[in-house]
Amino acid sequence: MVFDGDCKFCRFWINRWQQATGDRVDYLSFQDPQIGARFPELAREQFEQAVQLIETDGRIYRGAEAVFRSLAYNPRMRWPLWMFQNVPGVAPITGCCYRFVAKHRTAFSALTRSAWGNEIERPTHRRVRRLFLRSLGVIYLIAFVSLWTQVSGLVGHNGILPATQLMTSAELQFDQQDVGLNRFHLLPTLCWMSADDGFLHFLCATGAVLSLLLITGIAPAPCLFLLWLIYLSLTVVCRDFLGFQWDTLLLETGFLAIFFAPLQILPGLKREAAPSRIALWLLRWLLFRLMFESGCVKLLSGDELWRNLTALSMHYATQPLPTWIGWYAHQLPLWAQKLSVVIMFIIELVAPFLIFTPRRLRLFGCAVLISFQLLILATGNYTFFNLLTIALCLLLLDDAALRKLTPQKWRTRLASFTASPLNSQPSTQNLSRRWPRWLVAPLAAVVLAITFMQLLGIFRPRLVWPAPIAAVANWLAPLRSMNNYGLFAIMTMARLEITVEGSNDGKNWLPYEFKYKPGDPKRRPAFVAPHQPRLDWQMWFAALGRYRDNPWFINFCLRLLQGSPEVLGLLERNPFPNAPPRFIRAVYYEYRFTDFATRRATGLWWKRERKGEYFPALSLREEDMRR
Repeated sequence: MVFDGDCKFCRFWINRWQQATGDRVDYLSFQDPQIGARFPELAREQFEQAVQLIETDGRIYRGAEAVFRSLAYNPRMRWPLWMFQNVPGVAPITGCCYRFVAKHRTAFSALTRSAWGNEIERPTHRRVRRLFLRSLGVIYLIAFVSLWTQVSGLVGHNGILPATQLMTSAELQFDQQDVGLNRFHLLPTLCWMSADDGFLHFLCATGAVLSLLLITGIAPAPCLFLLWLIYLSLTVVCRDFLGFQWDTLLLETGFLAIFFAPLQILPGLKREAAPSRIALWLLRWLLFRLMFESGCVKLLSGDELWRNLTALSMHYATQPLPTWIGWYAHQLPLWAQKLSVVIMFIIELVAPFLIFTPRRLRLFGCAVLISFQLLILATGNYTFFNLLTIALCLLLLDDAALRKLTPQKWRTRLASFTASPLNSQPSTQNLSRRWPRWLVAPLAAVVLAITFMQLLGIFRPRLVWPAPIAAVANWLAPLRSMNNYGLFAIMTMARLEITVEGSNDGKNWLPYEFKYKPGDPKRRPAFVAPHQPRLDWQMWFAALGRYRDNPWFINFCLRLLQGSPEVLGLLERNPFPNAPPRFIRAVYYEYRFTDFATRRATGLWWKRERKGEYFPALSLREEDMRR
């Protein structure tokens, strides 16, 4: 290919194309004195007007077709030429665009530099993948250890929703329906082998160990598959307690990360093949959906608080587990709260589109999205959700950007640790260690088809899915790895907190104190993330409805009457340390943040007002209930 060597714009893109085609195509500047002698059939004016591709058989192509044919020498870049030759309208449109750009190369050169920066090389993502996978390993470790400390009280044999009861009931039902082996698809969990406390702890411990292996880079792909399988298994048996959006987000991220990971056993950047670009863009697509859908559901919900921009004046006080910084954010004047909502909508509805833009804009989008997550993390306890979103944002970087973000004193250490230059290309042997394209491409088609229909469904709830896509989506639904997202579509207007009380005489009632949810008005809202106290979270959701809509809450009260040590371990204080009470009930309180003056005068972070009964008095003794 012959190009204008004096044009900065041409040199930039020629360098990019040369990396794609390698030594299959020779790139020569027409300013070379020997060009005229080698190609006498081409006049200098032709070289000045457009790039020229001269094939070995003497055929000559120019302009857009020359570009597409040169790129087609890379087997993975043949699709532009196919579209040029087979899709009606592509050839004239691309030809017209090429001629327009060629006439305004100076302007487009400046535009290219501003959008892509000074990095001429095609971006690589091997170090970014390493950072992402290790971050994901840390998040998995947090998730498993956090659940491990609570699993007995939540779903153990003396827990609130015993896993053994679920599996026994499911096995009986499937036997009656003659489901056969399909039971493992309908209820995909390793707890078919056992659901006792020991096995639940074994799953959490195994997940923690596999997370550590992933952090060290040992066998990343097998570790990711097992981590996904174990977390899915626990999600199935923990039901309400592992049904949050960040749990499904972790499953979806973990599943896609399997195909993003290298297929080697021992760590070492030199041995790693370049990551699959298809898998990379599937993870970026997940980040886009997560952010964009979060903004859409707020606008489409019809909630007046979002539409009149006052939602954040309620949010900080009514969110599940606020932090003390959230208390200060609640004190901001109304104009600042409204401005914050406007900024939030810009970030959630506009910034995600920067994911699909050139390099510099994408890096700016990465900075905006990470800053947004840090603000959320500071004002509310959303477990590992913010960390997981930040990990996805890291995939908007490339290795060159990551190198620049690394402090100078760490760069030498990082280079020696990875022992491979940023722009090193994997060997043929390494290429065998990446996921084959024939496997990743169909997976991408399925993921894109299902998730795109899910995205459209937000705007058209009655959208009729094409039958093949609907069938595949229904079959994959039990795996919980292709999901919709969007928190706080309807803003909570008031904070109702449930206080569980016990009594031995039915007259004097003593409250159970939870570890993190609001109780004592003088207790400062705490930072607890990335740990998730799952009972405390469920109590927030229970207060939004009735106890009849939350069977787990009734079981919780029964366990308190039985004095279950596993369930009591989920609480901060048991007012009946010697023996369980005879009666249990629950009452409503409305909590509001105090203001600066009240807190200085009284030390109260909250003010509360009793609103009535949530759950009537319950006793295990028949004679007590007849009174």
